[in-house]
Amino acid sequence: MSGNVLWITGLSGAGKTTLGGEVVGLLRSAGKSVVFLDGDDLRDVFVLPHINQDNHSRERRIQLAIQYSQLCKMLSTQGLIVVIATISLFHEVHAWNRTHIPGYIEIYLNVPLDELRRRDPKNIYQKYDNGELSNVAGLDLHVDVPKNPDKVIEFDSKNFNASIANDLLKLLP
Repeated sequence: MSGNVLWITGLSGAGKTTLGGEVVGLLRSAGKSVVFLDGDDLRDVFVLPHINQDNHSRERRIQLAIQYSQLCKMLSTQGLIVVIATISLFHEVHAWNRTHIPGYIEIYLNVPLDELRRRDPKNIYQKYDNGELSNVAGLDLHVDVPKNPDKVIEFDSKNFNASIANDLLKLLP
């Protein structure tokens, strides 16, 4: 018995959590067994607070993302559908997922930086611009755009999460 993993990735502010929540709502309404994992919540679970100063380096982000991947694999092998919303934009992570997670589906939210800066729900881009923050994915921390995602969602101000979420459900077997 194996479930699926819908890995929703993109930069901070791209709408990963919002879209993931929409997908989870639709799946639960359809009576599916689904778990929703959000990168911010996972970081709180996997990261010890006293070592926080280096938690956002590329190496540490890759380590964390592989831990997320392992959790997703474990849950999906129990027959659950896992929806994860995480930045985790590293080729090493995407390759690990494709190799080790049966039913892995990768969704990339491609949102222009100017739109991300406009949204900036966590004030990450503003803090970076003010010199208060470093190791920001897509700015001073190099990220890898997925090579072969199963679905790329290009930013469109007219697109609504509900219609995108319905489209994502079509990727499930």
